[in-house]
Amino acid sequence: MVTGATHRAQPNGTRHVLVTGASRGIGRAVAVRFAEAGDRVAVHYLGRAADAQRTMRLLPGDGHALIQGDLSSPQECRRVVEGAERALGGLDIVVNNAAVATSPALRHPVVGTDFATWAGMWRQFTDINLLGAAHVSWAAAQAMVAAAVRGRIINIGSRGAFRGELEHPAYAVTKAALHALGQSLAIALAPHGIAVTSIAPGFTATERVAERFGTEIPARITADSPFGRIATPDEVAAAVLYLASPEAEWASGAILDLNGASHLR
Repeated sequence: MVTGATHRAQPNGTRHVLVTGASRGIGRAVAVRFAEAGDRVAVHYLGRAADAQRTMRLLPGDGHALIQGDLSSPQECRRVVEGAERALGGLDIVVNNAAVATSPALRHPVVGTDFATWAGMWRQFTDINLLGAAHVSWAAAQAMVAAAVRGRIINIGSRGAFRGELEHPAYAVTKAALHALGQSLAIALAPHGIAVTSIAPGFTATERVAERFGTEIPARITADSPFGRIATPDEVAAAVLYLASPEAEWASGAILDLNGASHLR
């Protein structure tokens, strides 16, 4: 049962959405999906200003906002959320998508990595993937509870949280922790009418993957799924849009596997 203040509905169905890490890839696809649904979107980015501007140009409708911020800083996390709320005229949905992802440059297998590199990688992955999302979620929760909205917080986790990452253990661990964060917040925020969920995608055809492999995805990766392919960003975005819907409130606390049956648990 929802307690406390009466929760308001969004006028004319328009929702106010912050998507972190929305300059390209999954974040861009999510931002576009919400804008196509008639929502106002705050596009967050760190350093890819040109890509973020392109995301903005792809958004139909008006009232959108562009917000830069380094989510490895707790104070910046709070500033980004508060800035999005001001710019949009409210805050109903937050998608924690910003992340340090796996890449050859960020390899840190336990055997063969010197300690300084090992410690630095763990700090880097933790600051963004876990603590950044935690601080953004805290700030978003304050705004949603104060405004008495039936809000949504949606975390973009990873299949790697469940099957491990040989060369990027910090990535797998921080994504697993992100899922746990979502479940803890789901319990804490349900009395306020706020649902919290996570999505655990497998390999997805983002620009980052294209930069790593080119146009031909290695067979060892596509063979993971019996469909013989990897996901598209729009498939992940479609799942986010559902979890943000009023009908998905009862999914709060869930972790949605979105990996084409490439990893079953």
